[in-house]
Amino acid sequence: MKKNKIIEIDFPEERKLYQELKQRNDSEAKRLLRFLNMPDLSRTKDSPLKEVVTRALQVTSLKGFDIIKIPEIVPTHVLFDLFNMPPGHPARSKSDTYYINDEYVLRTHDTVFWYYYLNHPDIKKRIENKETLGVVCFGKVYRKDEIDRSHMNVFHQFGGLYIGPDDKVIITPDDLKSALSEIAKSIFGDVNFRFYDHTFPYTDPSFEMEAEINNQWIEILGSGMARKSVLSNFGLTGYHGWAFGFGLERLAIMNMSLPDIRLLWSDDPRIRKQLHLGNTYVPVSKYPPITRDISFIVPKSFVPNNYFDLIRDLGGTLVEEVKLLDSYENPEKFGKDKISYTYRIVYRSNDRTLLSKEVDKIQDEIYKQTAVQFNAELR
Repeated sequence: MKKNKIIEIDFPEERKLYQELKQRNDSEAKRLLRFLNMPDLSRTKDSPLKEVVTRALQVTSLKGFDIIKIPEIVPTHVLFDLFNMPPGHPARSKSDTYYINDEYVLRTHDTVFWYYYLNHPDIKKRIENKETLGVVCFGKVYRKDEIDRSHMNVFHQFGGLYIGPDDKVIITPDDLKSALSEIAKSIFGDVNFRFYDHTFPYTDPSFEMEAEINNQWIEILGSGMARKSVLSNFGLTGYHGWAFGFGLERLAIMNMSLPDIRLLWSDDPRIRKQLHLGNTYVPVSKYPPITRDISFIVPKSFVPNNYFDLIRDLGGTLVEEVKLLDSYENPEKFGKDKISYTYRIVYRSNDRTLLSKEVDKIQDEIYKQTAVQFNAELR
Protein backbone atom coordinates (compact mmCIF):
# COMPACT_ATOMS: atom_id res chain seq x y z
CA MET A 1 0.00 0.00 0.00
CA LYS A 2 1.29 3.49 -0.89
CA LYS A 3 2.56 6.04 1.60
CA ASN A 4 0.14 8.18 3.54
CA LYS A 5 -1.64 10.78 1.43
CA ILE A 6 -3.80 13.73 2.52
CA ILE A 7 -6.92 14.14 0.39
CA GLU A 8 -9.16 17.19 0.81
CA ILE A 9 -12.41 17.20 -1.15
CA ASP A 10 -13.32 20.45 -2.86
CA PHE A 11 -17.10 20.82 -2.98
CA PRO A 12 -18.15 24.20 -4.44
CA GLU A 13 -21.80 23.51 -3.62
CA GLU A 14 -20.94 23.53 0.09
CA ARG A 15 -19.45 27.02 -0.17
CA LYS A 16 -22.51 28.21 -2.08
CA LEU A 17 -24.92 26.79 0.51
CA TYR A 18 -22.87 28.30 3.33
CA GLN A 19 -23.12 31.75 1.73
CA GLU A 20 -26.87 31.28 1.28
CA LEU A 21 -27.20 30.51 4.99
CA LYS A 22 -25.36 33.75 5.77
CA GLN A 23 -27.89 35.67 3.69
CA ARG A 24 -30.85 34.23 5.57
CA ASN A 25 -32.18 35.81 8.75
CA ASP A 26 -34.24 32.96 10.21
CA SER A 27 -33.38 31.18 13.45
CA GLU A 28 -32.63 27.85 11.75
CA ALA A 29 -30.05 29.39 9.42
CA LYS A 30 -28.35 31.17 12.32
CA ARG A 31 -28.31 27.89 14.25
CA LEU A 32 -26.74 25.94 11.41
CA LEU A 33 -24.09 28.62 10.86
CA ARG A 34 -23.21 28.50 14.54
CA PHE A 35 -22.75 24.73 14.33
CA LEU A 36 -20.62 24.95 11.19
CA ASN A 37 -18.46 27.67 12.74
CA MET A 38 -17.72 25.67 15.88
CA PRO A 39 -14.10 24.45 15.96
CA ASP A 40 -13.22 20.95 14.83
CA LEU A 41 -11.77 19.62 18.08
CA SER A 42 -10.26 16.62 16.30
CA ARG A 43 -7.88 19.13 14.68
CA THR A 44 -7.54 21.58 17.58
CA LYS A 45 -4.19 21.78 19.36
CA ASP A 46 -4.25 20.50 22.96
CA SER A 47 -7.74 19.00 22.58
CA PRO A 48 -7.97 15.43 23.90
CA LEU A 49 -10.01 14.59 20.79
CA LYS A 50 -6.99 15.42 18.63
CA GLU A 51 -4.92 13.29 21.00
CA VAL A 52 -7.25 10.32 20.38
CA VAL A 53 -6.84 10.84 16.63
CA THR A 54 -3.06 11.05 16.92
CA ARG A 55 -2.84 7.84 18.93
CA ALA A 56 -5.12 5.98 16.54
CA LEU A 57 -3.15 7.08 13.47
CA GLN A 58 0.09 5.79 15.00
CA VAL A 59 -0.98 2.15 15.35
CA THR A 60 0.59 -0.37 13.00
CA SER A 61 -2.74 -1.40 11.47
CA LEU A 62 -3.37 2.14 10.14
CA LYS A 63 0.17 2.93 9.03
CA GLY A 64 0.20 4.38 5.53
CA PHE A 65 -3.56 4.92 5.42
CA ASP A 66 -4.77 7.90 3.44
CA ILE A 67 -6.46 10.70 5.41
CA ILE A 68 -9.46 12.31 3.75
CA LYS A 69 -11.23 15.52 4.75
CA ILE A 70 -14.76 15.73 3.37
CA PRO A 71 -17.56 18.35 3.20
CA GLU A 72 -19.74 18.96 6.26
CA ILE A 73 -22.73 19.80 4.03
CA VAL A 74 -23.56 16.78 1.88
CA PRO A 75 -26.30 15.65 -0.52
CA THR A 76 -29.07 13.56 1.01
CA HIS A 77 -28.88 10.98 -1.76
CA VAL A 78 -25.22 10.37 -0.94
CA LEU A 79 -25.52 10.37 2.85
CA PHE A 80 -28.65 8.24 2.98
CA ASP A 81 -29.60 6.51 -0.28
CA LEU A 82 -26.12 5.20 -1.10
CA PHE A 83 -25.69 3.91 2.45
CA ASN A 84 -28.83 1.74 2.55
CA MET A 85 -31.02 4.33 4.30
CA PRO A 86 -33.88 4.82 1.80
CA PRO A 87 -36.77 7.30 2.12
CA GLY A 88 -38.71 6.56 5.31
CA HIS A 89 -35.62 5.42 7.21
CA PRO A 90 -35.60 6.88 10.77
CA ALA A 91 -32.16 8.45 10.28
CA ARG A 92 -33.61 10.73 7.60
CA SER A 93 -36.23 12.22 9.90
CA LYS A 94 -36.15 15.99 10.33
CA SER A 95 -36.43 15.35 14.05
CA ASP A 96 -32.94 13.78 13.91
CA THR A 97 -31.17 15.49 11.00
CA TYR A 98 -30.32 19.12 10.21
CA TYR A 99 -31.56 19.94 6.71
CA ILE A 100 -30.20 22.90 4.74
CA ASN A 101 -32.93 22.21 2.20
CA ASP A 102 -34.57 19.09 0.78
CA GLU A 103 -31.41 18.07 -1.05
CA TYR A 104 -28.64 18.90 1.43
CA VAL A 105 -28.00 18.22 5.11
CA LEU A 106 -25.28 18.54 7.71
CA ARG A 107 -23.53 15.18 7.68
CA THR A 108 -24.87 12.83 10.36
CA HIS A 109 -22.15 10.19 10.08
CA ASP A 110 -18.61 10.22 8.77
CA THR A 111 -18.98 6.91 6.87
CA VAL A 112 -20.05 9.14 3.98
CA PHE A 113 -16.31 9.50 3.32
CA TRP A 114 -16.47 6.15 1.47
CA TYR A 115 -18.28 7.87 -1.38
CA TYR A 116 -15.85 10.77 -1.66
CA TYR A 117 -12.78 8.56 -1.36
CA LEU A 118 -13.80 5.88 -3.85
CA ASN A 119 -14.85 8.52 -6.40
CA HIS A 120 -11.63 10.53 -6.15
CA PRO A 121 -9.74 10.44 -9.50
CA ASP A 122 -6.46 9.29 -7.93
CA ILE A 123 -8.19 6.50 -6.03
CA LYS A 124 -10.09 5.36 -9.11
CA LYS A 125 -6.71 4.90 -10.87
CA ARG A 126 -5.45 2.85 -7.95
CA ILE A 127 -8.59 0.72 -8.13
CA GLU A 128 -7.93 0.14 -11.84
CA ASN A 129 -4.47 -1.11 -10.81
CA LYS A 130 -6.13 -3.41 -8.26
CA GLU A 131 -4.32 -1.86 -5.30
CA THR A 132 -5.25 -2.46 -1.67
CA LEU A 133 -6.65 0.74 -0.14
CA GLY A 134 -6.77 2.10 3.40
CA VAL A 135 -8.25 5.42 4.49
CA VAL A 136 -9.40 7.22 7.63
CA CYS A 137 -11.64 10.23 8.11
CA PHE A 138 -12.37 12.29 11.20
CA GLY A 139 -14.18 15.49 12.10
CA LYS A 140 -17.49 17.02 13.19
CA VAL A 141 -20.87 15.42 12.61
CA TYR A 142 -24.30 16.77 13.46
CA ARG A 143 -27.38 15.09 14.87
CA LYS A 144 -30.34 16.41 16.83
CA ASP A 145 -30.31 14.98 20.33
CA GLU A 146 -31.46 15.33 23.90
CA ILE A 147 -29.68 17.59 26.37
CA ASP A 148 -27.76 15.94 29.19
CA ARG A 149 -24.19 15.56 30.40
CA SER A 150 -23.28 12.88 27.85
CA HIS A 151 -24.89 14.18 24.64
CA MET A 152 -24.32 17.09 22.29
CA ASN A 153 -25.76 17.66 18.86
CA VAL A 154 -22.35 18.62 17.46
CA PHE A 155 -19.77 15.91 18.05
CA HIS A 156 -16.86 14.15 16.36
CA GLN A 157 -16.34 10.79 14.71
CA PHE A 158 -13.36 8.80 13.43
CA GLY A 159 -13.86 6.18 10.73
CA GLY A 160 -11.67 3.78 8.77
CA LEU A 161 -11.97 1.65 5.64
CA TYR A 162 -9.56 -1.07 4.45
CA ILE A 163 -10.35 -2.93 1.23
CA GLY A 164 -8.54 -5.07 -1.31
CA PRO A 165 -9.23 -6.95 -4.58
CA ASP A 166 -11.03 -10.24 -4.14
CA ASP A 167 -8.52 -12.08 -6.34
CA LYS A 168 -5.38 -10.72 -4.65
CA VAL A 169 -5.94 -10.53 -0.86
CA ILE A 170 -8.08 -12.10 1.84
CA ILE A 171 -9.31 -9.68 4.53
CA THR A 172 -11.23 -11.27 7.39
CA PRO A 173 -13.24 -10.23 10.45
CA ASP A 174 -10.30 -11.40 12.56
CA ASP A 175 -8.09 -8.87 10.77
CA LEU A 176 -10.63 -6.18 11.67
CA LYS A 177 -10.78 -7.23 15.32
CA SER A 178 -6.99 -7.25 15.53
CA ALA A 179 -6.82 -3.69 14.15
CA LEU A 180 -9.52 -2.45 16.53
CA SER A 181 -7.86 -4.06 19.54
CA GLU A 182 -4.66 -2.26 18.61
CA ILE A 183 -6.46 1.09 18.33
CA ALA A 184 -8.29 0.60 21.62
CA LYS A 185 -5.10 -0.34 23.47
CA SER A 186 -3.40 2.78 22.13
CA ILE A 187 -6.10 4.86 23.84
CA PHE A 188 -6.95 2.86 26.97
CA GLY A 189 -3.85 0.78 27.59
CA ASP A 190 -3.97 -2.82 28.71
CA VAL A 191 -7.69 -3.31 29.36
CA ASN A 192 -10.06 -6.10 28.36
CA PHE A 193 -12.06 -5.94 25.12
CA ARG A 194 -14.80 -8.05 23.60
CA PHE A 195 -16.93 -8.11 20.45
CA TYR A 196 -20.53 -9.05 19.85
CA ASP A 197 -22.66 -9.26 16.71
CA HIS A 198 -24.64 -6.20 15.72
CA THR A 199 -26.43 -4.73 12.69
CA PHE A 200 -25.41 -1.69 10.63
CA PRO A 201 -26.72 -0.51 7.24
CA TYR A 202 -23.30 -0.54 5.55
CA THR A 203 -21.46 -3.54 7.05
CA ASP A 204 -22.25 -7.26 7.19
CA PRO A 205 -21.36 -9.05 9.36
CA SER A 206 -21.23 -6.23 11.91
CA PHE A 207 -19.71 -6.04 15.38
CA GLU A 208 -19.84 -3.79 18.42
CA MET A 209 -16.70 -3.54 20.51
CA GLU A 210 -16.82 -3.10 24.29
CA ALA A 211 -14.08 -2.26 26.77
CA GLU A 212 -14.01 -3.08 30.47
CA ILE A 213 -13.61 0.27 32.22
CA ASN A 214 -13.89 0.52 36.02
CA ASN A 215 -15.35 -3.00 36.15
CA GLN A 216 -18.06 -2.13 33.62
CA TRP A 217 -18.36 -3.20 29.99
CA ILE A 218 -18.89 -0.08 27.85
CA GLU A 219 -19.59 0.12 24.12
CA ILE A 220 -16.82 2.01 22.33
CA LEU A 221 -17.24 1.50 18.58
CA GLY A 222 -19.08 -0.15 15.70
CA SER A 223 -17.49 -2.08 12.88
CA GLY A 224 -17.90 -4.83 10.31
CA MET A 225 -17.11 -6.07 6.83
CA ALA A 226 -18.05 -3.51 4.19
CA ARG A 227 -21.26 -4.50 2.43
CA LYS A 228 -20.54 -5.23 -1.22
CA SER A 229 -23.96 -3.78 -2.09
CA VAL A 230 -22.88 -0.43 -0.61
CA LEU A 231 -19.50 -0.52 -2.36
CA SER A 232 -21.31 -1.27 -5.62
CA ASN A 233 -23.41 1.89 -5.08
CA PHE A 234 -20.14 3.76 -5.70
CA GLY A 235 -19.32 1.67 -8.77
CA LEU A 236 -16.83 -0.56 -6.95
CA THR A 237 -17.02 -4.30 -7.50
CA GLY A 238 -14.51 -7.09 -6.95
CA TYR A 239 -13.32 -5.61 -3.64
CA HIS A 240 -13.91 -6.55 -0.01
CA GLY A 241 -12.65 -5.44 3.40
CA TRP A 242 -13.47 -3.96 6.77
CA ALA A 243 -14.70 -0.68 8.18
CA PHE A 244 -15.19 0.89 11.60
CA GLY A 245 -16.34 4.10 13.22
CA PHE A 246 -16.32 5.56 16.70
CA GLY A 247 -17.21 8.74 18.55
CA LEU A 248 -14.17 10.67 19.74
CA GLU A 249 -16.03 12.22 22.67
CA ARG A 250 -17.06 8.83 24.03
CA LEU A 251 -13.48 7.55 24.08
CA ALA A 252 -12.06 10.76 25.59
CA ILE A 253 -14.76 10.88 28.28
CA MET A 254 -14.12 7.25 29.21
CA ASN A 255 -10.37 7.71 29.25
CA MET A 256 -10.41 10.74 31.57
CA SER A 257 -13.57 9.93 33.56
CA LEU A 258 -15.15 13.23 32.51
CA PRO A 259 -18.51 13.90 34.19
CA ASP A 260 -19.79 16.31 31.53
CA ILE A 261 -19.29 16.45 27.75
CA ARG A 262 -19.33 20.26 27.87
CA LEU A 263 -15.93 20.18 29.55
CA LEU A 264 -14.35 19.26 26.21
CA TRP A 265 -15.32 22.72 24.91
CA SER A 266 -14.27 24.68 28.01
CA ASP A 267 -11.90 27.67 27.83
CA ASP A 268 -11.26 27.64 31.58
CA PRO A 269 -7.49 27.09 32.04
CA ARG A 270 -8.12 25.09 35.24
CA ILE A 271 -10.15 22.65 33.17
CA ARG A 272 -8.12 22.68 29.97
CA LYS A 273 -4.86 21.79 31.71
CA GLN A 274 -6.47 18.57 32.90
CA LEU A 275 -7.81 17.50 29.51
CA HIS A 276 -5.10 15.07 28.46
CA LEU A 277 -5.50 11.36 27.90
CA GLY A 278 -4.37 9.35 30.90
CA ASN A 279 -5.46 12.01 33.38
CA THR A 280 -8.40 11.38 35.69
CA TYR A 281 -10.41 14.58 35.75
CA VAL A 282 -10.74 16.31 39.13
CA PRO A 283 -13.58 18.88 39.26
CA VAL A 284 -12.30 22.40 39.80
CA SER A 285 -15.39 22.94 41.93
CA LYS A 286 -18.95 21.70 42.07
CA TYR A 287 -20.90 24.81 41.28
CA PRO A 288 -24.57 24.67 42.31
CA PRO A 289 -27.29 24.17 39.72
CA ILE A 290 -30.22 26.49 39.14
CA THR A 291 -33.42 24.82 37.94
CA ARG A 292 -36.37 26.33 36.13
CA ASP A 293 -39.54 24.58 34.96
CA ILE A 294 -41.59 25.43 31.92
CA SER A 295 -45.06 24.09 31.04
CA PHE A 296 -46.94 24.61 27.82
CA ILE A 297 -49.60 23.21 25.50
CA VAL A 298 -48.66 22.58 21.88
CA PRO A 299 -50.00 20.77 18.79
CA LYS A 300 -49.18 17.07 18.67
CA SER A 301 -46.80 17.81 15.77
CA PHE A 302 -44.37 19.22 18.38
CA VAL A 303 -40.88 17.66 18.03
CA PRO A 304 -38.88 17.60 21.31
CA ASN A 305 -35.48 17.54 19.56
CA ASN A 306 -36.37 20.79 17.79
CA TYR A 307 -37.28 22.29 21.14
CA PHE A 308 -33.94 21.22 22.59
CA ASP A 309 -32.27 23.16 19.77
CA LEU A 310 -34.10 26.31 20.85
CA ILE A 311 -32.91 25.81 24.43
CA ARG A 312 -29.34 25.27 23.21
CA ASP A 313 -29.57 28.42 21.09
CA LEU A 314 -30.58 30.55 24.06
CA GLY A 315 -28.87 28.81 26.97
CA GLY A 316 -25.69 27.66 25.29
CA THR A 317 -23.24 25.75 27.46
CA LEU A 318 -24.98 26.91 30.64
CA VAL A 319 -27.70 24.29 30.13
CA GLU A 320 -26.61 21.04 31.73
CA GLU A 321 -29.76 18.99 31.24
CA VAL A 322 -33.39 19.15 30.15
CA LYS A 323 -35.72 16.65 31.84
CA LEU A 324 -39.26 15.80 30.81
CA LEU A 325 -41.32 15.94 34.00
CA ASP A 326 -44.75 15.34 32.52
CA SER A 327 -46.75 15.06 29.33
CA TYR A 328 -50.45 14.35 28.94
CA GLU A 329 -53.48 14.93 26.76
CA ASN A 330 -56.88 16.30 27.78
CA PRO A 331 -59.06 17.05 24.75
CA GLU A 332 -61.77 18.67 26.85
CA LYS A 333 -59.31 21.01 28.57
CA PHE A 334 -56.65 21.60 25.88
CA GLY A 335 -58.54 20.88 22.67
CA LYS A 336 -58.23 18.16 20.08
CA ASP A 337 -54.73 17.19 18.86
CA LYS A 338 -53.07 19.14 21.65
CA ILE A 339 -50.64 17.93 24.30
CA SER A 340 -49.21 19.42 27.49
CA TYR A 341 -45.49 19.20 28.34
CA THR A 342 -43.56 20.18 31.46
CA TYR A 343 -39.77 20.34 31.24
CA ARG A 344 -37.19 21.07 33.92
CA ILE A 345 -34.15 22.96 32.66
CA VAL A 346 -31.01 22.50 34.78
CA TYR A 347 -28.52 25.36 34.47
CA ARG A 348 -24.98 24.93 35.75
CA SER A 349 -21.64 26.39 34.76
CA ASN A 350 -18.51 24.26 34.97
CA ASP A 351 -16.32 27.20 35.94
CA ARG A 352 -18.38 29.69 38.01
CA THR A 353 -21.46 30.17 40.15
CA LEU A 354 -24.46 31.30 38.15
CA LEU A 355 -26.65 34.18 39.28
CA SER A 356 -30.41 33.83 39.33
CA LYS A 357 -30.84 37.04 37.38
CA GLU A 358 -28.78 35.81 34.41
CA VAL A 359 -30.66 32.49 34.38
CA ASP A 360 -33.99 34.32 34.62
CA LYS A 361 -33.05 36.41 31.59
CA ILE A 362 -32.40 33.25 29.57
CA GLN A 363 -35.53 31.57 30.88
CA ASP A 364 -37.68 34.58 29.99
CA GLU A 365 -36.42 34.43 26.41
CA ILE A 366 -37.08 30.67 26.28
CA TYR A 367 -40.66 31.37 27.41
CA LYS A 368 -41.07 34.00 24.72
CA GLN A 369 -39.62 31.92 21.88
CA THR A 370 -41.49 28.79 22.96
CA ALA A 371 -44.71 30.65 22.31
CA VAL A 372 -43.48 32.25 19.07
CA GLN A 373 -41.66 29.34 17.43
CA PHE A 374 -43.84 26.43 18.59
CA ASN A 375 -47.28 28.04 18.70
CA ALA A 376 -47.34 27.17 22.40
CA GLU A 377 -49.79 28.23 25.05
CA LEU A 378 -47.74 28.76 28.18
CA ARG A 379 -49.16 27.47 31.45
